Amino acid sequence: MNEESRISVVINTYNAEQHLAACLEAVKDFDEVVVCDMESTDRTVEIAREHGARVVTFPKADHKSAEPARTFAIQSAQSKWVLVVDSDEIITPELRQYLYQRVSQPGCPAGLYIARRNKLFGQYNRDWSHDYQLRFFIREGTVWPPYVHTFPQVQGDTERAPEKYQMLHLADETMQQWVRKMNEYTDNEVEKKAERNYGVVALFWRPFWRFFSIYVLKGGFRNGRRGLLQAVQWAMYQQVLVSKIIEKRLREKEK
Repeated sequence: MNEESRISVVINTYNAEQHLAACLEAVKDFDEVVVCDMESTDRTVEIAREHGARVVTFPKADHKSAEPARTFAIQSAQSKWVLVVDSDEIITPELRQYLYQRVSQPGCPAGLYIARRNKLFGQYNRDWSHDYQLRFFIREGTVWPPYVHTFPQVQGDTERAPEKYQMLHLADETMQQWVRKMNEYTDNEVEKKAERNYGVVALFWRPFWRFFSIYVLKGGFRNGRRGLLQAVQWAMYQQVLVSKIIEKRLREKEK
């Protein structure tokens, strides 16, 4: 295959044994699979090697998410093109075929946003309510900020891949799991947004806007009660995040 059309899959992991085998099976036909592990204590590394992946290690330290290891993982790949996949995501054969076709065509952008179909409390969401993730791009020059809920900084133009080419998100978190992750992630985001001068208005406006955006603008209401719960979750996320930023500022003033 032309070196210009080679694609590496990069997977960041930490204690990811639950879905990793299915994830790796779905990407076995790419040119290279790199698993960047953050010192897992379960069978993650063993599973990765059983499936022929090349394993590199990034120190876990006190990191709460994979983002601090993203750039290291991306630059560990050897192909021109990189597809970043989470350990609980499945790349469909149709998406794989589309990516190889796209990079072989003239005018391919430096990055592609890919539709991700998520599970909502036991069921996949409707086809029209995907979220888009910037997961496919040229490796050289790409940097991923070390904060949760950020996209990589790609050197060049980006576009959306057609919605019919999807990756499937296997994770189906309970409310208890989601609340625990929300607490960890908002702690991380406080560092990213600490300089923002959020006040009382933001404490109400940002949760409202997030709810309205997910439930109304993005059609979450069509998912019934599941869509309502998801919108409430993300409104709560914003309220907790803004509260922590305000709290941080108030405590610093007391010093």
